[in-house]
Amino acid sequence: MWIVIGVLFLSVLFLTYKASAIGKASTTGNALDTTGWSENEKMNYDMHGTVPARLQGKVSASSASSGTGMVGGC
Repeated sequence: MWIVIGVLFLSVLFLTYKASAIGKASTTGNALDTTGWSENEKMNYDMHGTVPARLQGKVSASSASSGTGMVGGC
């Protein structure tokens, strides 16, 4: 039983580390260049993750996250 508890504890530590590393990478490495965007386009990207339609062909799928095909809202 103690072995199972130990394995669960180590897996929680590992997943916590991975989640913190992903959070740091997404805030530093995948920033889009928003020069030339209107205030409405910036707000939509910040709040909903949607990239303006005129830029969707120029933005890679990894940097646009999951907001490229989003229909509707929150």
